[in-house]
Amino acid sequence: MEVIDYHKDNMLRNELSQTPVFASMSREQLDQVLPLMEMCQFAVDHVIFEQGQKAEYLYVLLKGEVVIRYKPYDGPPLVIARIKPGGVFGWSSALGRETYTSAAVATLESIAYRISARQVAWLCELFPRTGVILLQRLANVISQGLADTQSQVFEMLSQGIFMRSQNRNGKKD
Repeated sequence: MEVIDYHKDNMLRNELSQTPVFASMSREQLDQVLPLMEMCQFAVDHVIFEQGQKAEYLYVLLKGEVVIRYKPYDGPPLVIARIKPGGVFGWSSALGRETYTSAAVATLESIAYRISARQVAWLCELFPRTGVILLQRLANVISQGLADTQSQVFEMLSQGIFMRSQNRNGKKD
């Protein structure tokens, strides 16, 4: 992973203002957030964080694709979400969790911006209005992601039940 530091760049401001989390924030509000953001570049198959790793950063994907993998204790890893540009991942840090509940892996060359949970808290303290807007937007994006994940898990469960049913029916014939 490569971390690039160019906080005051107009390109960064323009790129972030195109994402759902930062869309329609004022220039002043973006200027309050930008110094806290780091741009990260990830190669294909780069593990951004592992399940169980200390949850430090929240990421906003600008380009590429990242898959979120959950490894249950009794089975192989499951892809529970595909993050597309504009999506957010690393929610565990923003939710105050000690560790990430899933792993994140770049499936394409990707660019993301990250902010630490500590910096989000600091932003909310120092600039409450901007902090509230950021938290509301994050809540919207995260809740949408959870709804998408719920439908994916439902689909996996349905397929698993269907396959078991077919196996049982096949054995009885």
